[in-house]
Amino acid sequence: MNDGQAPGPRGPAAPKHSNKVTTALRNFALSITVFNIVGYTLLGFEQPWLWPFLALATGYTVELALETVAAHVEDRTPRYRGNGLRGLIEFLYPAHITSLALNMLIYVNDQVWLMIFGVTVSVGAKWVLRAPVRGRLRHFMNPSNLGITTILLLVPWASIAPPYHFTEHTSGWVDWLIPGVIIIGGTMINGKLTGRMWVIAGWVGVFAVQSIVRGWILDTAILGALGTMAGVGFILFTNYMITDPGTTPSRPAAQFAFGGGVAAVYGFYTGASLPYGIFFATTTVCLIRGMFLWSLEFVDRSRRAHEARQGTVGSAGTTGTAPTTQPGQNGQTTTTPTQVGRSGPDIAAPTGQPAGGAT
Repeated sequence: MNDGQAPGPRGPAAPKHSNKVTTALRNFALSITVFNIVGYTLLGFEQPWLWPFLALATGYTVELALETVAAHVEDRTPRYRGNGLRGLIEFLYPAHITSLALNMLIYVNDQVWLMIFGVTVSVGAKWVLRAPVRGRLRHFMNPSNLGITTILLLVPWASIAPPYHFTEHTSGWVDWLIPGVIIIGGTMINGKLTGRMWVIAGWVGVFAVQSIVRGWILDTAILGALGTMAGVGFILFTNYMITDPGTTPSRPAAQFAFGGGVAAVYGFYTGASLPYGIFFATTTVCLIRGMFLWSLEFVDRSRRAHEARQGTVGSAGTTGTAPTTQPGQNGQTTTTPTQVGRSGPDIAAPTGQPAGGAT
């Protein structure tokens, strides 16, 4: 409350991405933009030409609107302000990546409003589904993956884009060139900038293991399950979807557990004959991670509250007195009470006459 006074200046903007993360987001955004251009002109993408632009317009609008609202509620400067056009572009990198990825990977026939709904869910959920990470609330659901999962759950006739549309109009050595470029580009970004190679290691390693295990237990074709890893869709998912730096752990062991967990849940869903298991598995593991982060927060809050109560009880404990000696007149001494508290003696001034009295 301002008590009738004029409002003061707004606080500083929320912390922005580091230069390393911003560079990674820029490279991700450039990569997916080039891939869409090549996809629509050469590869055989089947969504209408207008849809990527509609997806981008939706993502930009939702991101800017929610950031404006959040800045007003938190009384701070919006993150897209302060560095001119460059600052605005850098702020929109995540929305750009999410919007193009969702439109590229989902197939909803001619129902453009369903695609727009998916983009809105993808971008908007970042402001709702958050968990504390290093003292800050951060979104924990992979944005584009969540939008795709939501569409698949709500609309039974929707599907993911068919894998063949990444190489529908290519043949020969070009069929090998496309996944090679994706692997090289993804490795450079994830190895040097995002530091998410352990996520890839866990995902690919456990995926191979679960393919073999499903073959032993369910008598499925092991080579066919392993062959999934050679598809462009799998390679694209591995390098540009599951490695999202904003929704994956930072420590190597946690990264490996995250990637391996997605592969293990995928194996369970596939063994249960659930289609689109790769997207549902990612959503499931992201949700588990979010719940785990909140559980850590609640445990930490409980610990701090307990320590605060213990401190209050201790400081209000009983105090006693302890005798001390003071030099008196004519070389004599006198004993005076000294207050002894929890944190040490609190010496009071002597209040009586020195022993022996006046002469």
